[in-house]
Amino acid sequence: MALGKAGSSLTAELNRLAGTTGLDSQGAANAYASTTGLATVGALNVQAGKTSPTQYKDLQGICNELAGTTGLGAPAALRSINV
Repeated sequence: MALGKAGSSLTAELNRLAGTTGLDSQGAANAYASTTGLATVGALNVQAGKTSPTQYKDLQGICNELAGTTGLGAPAALRSINV
């Protein structure tokens, strides 16, 4: 189990959560959510259990929801997720 590294990018955090390396943010988000072809924010919303685009949050909002945090930027929120 590990948290993200201080200063890491959104793409690096998505790859960490997905257990992948070298994917762009969209690819890593889809790997993390076990989806294909979705935009980064769409995949993360699916990972959070959102079933309809009308329920989707923006990138910062959904990253904070996944992390159980509030008010953090997307990369900082994802860094707080222990995997």
